[in-house]
Amino acid sequence: MVGIRIQAVLQLFSILMVYTVVLVAGFVFAAWFFSTFFTWTGNEWLYIVTRPLQDNPILSLAIIWLIGAVVVVVAYIWVLAGYVQKMTDACDQIVRRDAEPVHLPSILAMAEVRLNELKTENERSLQAAQEAEQRKNDLVVYLAHDLKTPLTSIIGYLSLLHDEEHLPEELRQKYTDVALQKSLRLEELINEFFDITRFNLTTPILEKETVSLSRMLEQIQSEFEPLLLEKQLHWNVNLENGVEIYCDPDKMQRVFDNLIRNAIAYSYPDSEIELDLKCVGARALVSLTNHGKTIPPEKLERIFEQFFRVDSARSSESGGAGLGLAIAKQLVELHGGTITAQSEQERVRFLVSLPLGASS
Repeated sequence: MVGIRIQAVLQLFSILMVYTVVLVAGFVFAAWFFSTFFTWTGNEWLYIVTRPLQDNPILSLAIIWLIGAVVVVVAYIWVLAGYVQKMTDACDQIVRRDAEPVHLPSILAMAEVRLNELKTENERSLQAAQEAEQRKNDLVVYLAHDLKTPLTSIIGYLSLLHDEEHLPEELRQKYTDVALQKSLRLEELINEFFDITRFNLTTPILEKETVSLSRMLEQIQSEFEPLLLEKQLHWNVNLENGVEIYCDPDKMQRVFDNLIRNAIAYSYPDSEIELDLKCVGARALVSLTNHGKTIPPEKLERIFEQFFRVDSARSSESGGAGLGLAIAKQLVELHGGTITAQSEQERVRFLVSLPLGASS
């Protein structure tokens, strides 16, 4: 705004300078013209009218200049008032969220640029607010839906145990086991919702240290052996030795835990899950591939969205809450890495790229 004020003052000064030059030049020219081409007797009306100018030319010129300057300044203020009105209209345009960009006179070029930037920032903020509101609504809807199923089962089986006094011991044990499994599942869902809500509200604090990614993946792979046997799956592991990264080990382990659980959930029976680690330049590349249903491109683009499930038929009983991959993506990006997904010919591959190295 300081630039606009200076520009306005300079423009007014320039107008007054041009006006002054024109006035003086006109005055001198008129004096020369009438003295050269006219012979005056003293009775002509023009001579009588201009007599004061002839007697006091400097004073007369000053008075004429002052009157003209007042007219120029008033006219200029009128023009500036029009500029103010245009600025007001531009602000109204921003408030109305008009799709058209703001256009102002050339003297207000700086203000035009800033208002258009403000308009873009305002649109971006409103969009972000709408997306945040939508995410909050989605969280409430999914929370109600996904928690209701295991909770209903728990209440049902506990009611049977409470109401049926003469249940056989074997059946009583079965109902107790089912209620316990549903309770554990409910706890898992609540933990997932808690994590994603925490990540949305605050940026997780990373407690980084130098970690052997090779040993971390080897340990995680061995921990999943029983679950793979249960699902009739087996590993195909190829880990490069000595790969180290600087990361928060707990959160990085959470990333690969979520990815592996997802691979197990969507693998064909009696198939293999491939886990590869190698260094490419200054990056560690982890590839996790499972054999399962090919994911269509339109779903693959959304696979890291919160609450998105590739198989909409899967409930929270057979699959997660649709948060595991979203959490994995957030944690990888917090570490300066990237995560992508590919799917073709009944193979689904996740590729995680992380920077190598230790603390500086």
